[in-house]
Amino acid sequence: MSSPVTTTAETVFVVDDDEAVRDSLRWLLEANGYRVQTYASAEQFLDAYPSAPPGVGCLILDVRMQGMSGLELQERLIADNVQLPIIFVTGHGDVPMAVSTMKKGAMDFIEKPFDEAELRKLVERMLDKARAESGEQLVQKAAAERLGKLTAREHQVLERIIAGRLNKQIADDLGISIKTVEAHRANIMEKLNVNTVADLLRLALSKK
Repeated sequence: MSSPVTTTAETVFVVDDDEAVRDSLRWLLEANGYRVQTYASAEQFLDAYPSAPPGVGCLILDVRMQGMSGLELQERLIADNVQLPIIFVTGHGDVPMAVSTMKKGAMDFIEKPFDEAELRKLVERMLDKARAESGEQLVQKAAAERLGKLTAREHQVLERIIAGRLNKQIADDLGISIKTVEAHRANIMEKLNVNTVADLLRLALSKK
């Protein structure tokens, strides 16, 4: 049985059409303190997985399944821009296929039957990656919110500050006085709550 995806905590998602493998992975991971949610098919996982889940997670995914394969699910997640680290579970004959999945961003693959220590190490690597990406997304979101406070003219001035233009050059570019440029700069610094040009550049570039 699967349950609706909830990702308020760190979660390891397991998608495999072999019930024995799902149960084995759940037992191994839960015994090591991980929160686990299992799904019998890629379609079932997609139905349950929200488009913008909170929290941190990673995915252990079977290569060969009835219906949508693990490879097809990986392609779907890439197309939907879902940042979810993936480990593929493979049989011996699937190794070349698994290697090709890594070229598309999968972190690693494990062969059946799996080694518990190796599995734990790989899951922790995936969650480390997910934590880092989650932190970057929060920084980008905060930067975007602060930059959203600027007027269209202030954005024009900011773009030129980032490009290294001097106040006089910005004034010439925009057909305004140097005093007006200085006033815009002061407003930008105040709205973005930064004190130096270096801080301003870090904030502006963090949203990219």
